[in-house]
Amino acid sequence: MRGVPIAGALAFVAGMAAGVSAAQTYPNKPLRWVVGIAAGGGTDITTRLVAQRLSELLGQQVVVDNRIGASGNIGAEIVARSAPDGYTLLTSLASYAPNHAVMERVPFDIVRDFAHITQLTTQSYILLVHPSIPATTVKELAAFARKSPKPLAYGSSGVATLQHMAGVLLSSMAGFDAVHVPYKGGALALTDIVSGRLQFFFGVMLSSMPHIKSGKLTAIAVSATRRSQVFPDVPTIAESGYPGYVVDNWYGVAAPAKTPPAIVAKLHAEIVRSLRTPAIEQRLRADGSEPGGNSPDEVTAIVRNDLQRWRKIVKDAGIKAES
Repeated sequence: MRGVPIAGALAFVAGMAAGVSAAQTYPNKPLRWVVGIAAGGGTDITTRLVAQRLSELLGQQVVVDNRIGASGNIGAEIVARSAPDGYTLLTSLASYAPNHAVMERVPFDIVRDFAHITQLTTQSYILLVHPSIPATTVKELAAFARKSPKPLAYGSSGVATLQHMAGVLLSSMAGFDAVHVPYKGGALALTDIVSGRLQFFFGVMLSSMPHIKSGKLTAIAVSATRRSQVFPDVPTIAESGYPGYVVDNWYGVAAPAKTPPAIVAKLHAEIVRSLRTPAIEQRLRADGSEPGGNSPDEVTAIVRNDLQRWRKIVKDAGIKAES
């Protein structure tokens, strides 16, 4: 009987030793960094910026792989089911929390199935309208929408994503009808609002900025709790007459659950070094993002808290996946 706990202890020690050994030789081949959203949007641009620097620091190529579909869930499931060896990463999204809160069946658990490493960036969405819409404030947009003979159309990177939920919350709080048009990535929706096929859109600062500066789109508010340093004259939605409205967007990086802690620690250290590279930090801030770098425990807590918050919002508002 005494041999059972001893055997267990020996197995534990052997496992720890194997993890340390793997970390000492890691990485010895290229890494795959999966992005569940189409190329060209803020998620993709941020990932590629960090991945390029990470390749230099690790001494191995980091290949960005866009595996789009199902509001980013296809890419996330691929990573969740991958070997926990540190060679497959995921750009995790704030959108996964509302997505899980709304969808009845999701093929992975955003907490249990991942080793969350750090947040890459935090940023606000910016509420954009096409110049054909006579609105420079949120209240003007709502008033126009209420008088419109047909609901205004807005796009998102997929059903039950954070962009989708941002529109649901706004139309609910401001009292107007809107038609949600899901895309396989925010960049595709951005293209359609520029062309006038959509009337409004919650855009990512990084990819929206050129269109705002060129006058192709009008920025009327930001979704976060405070104004953006890039557009300090653009108010928050909360201060535009809708107190309590907050939708915070962020990108992170995660590996499959059970990735050895030593490898997670190494990835965390080098990704944070990437984010602290002056050229990258300056680029992110100039594009309206706040560089991340928090600990695995901290980002995991954020994922849990986001999921709890959105579950309450979804339940209280009666939001369904087909909304």
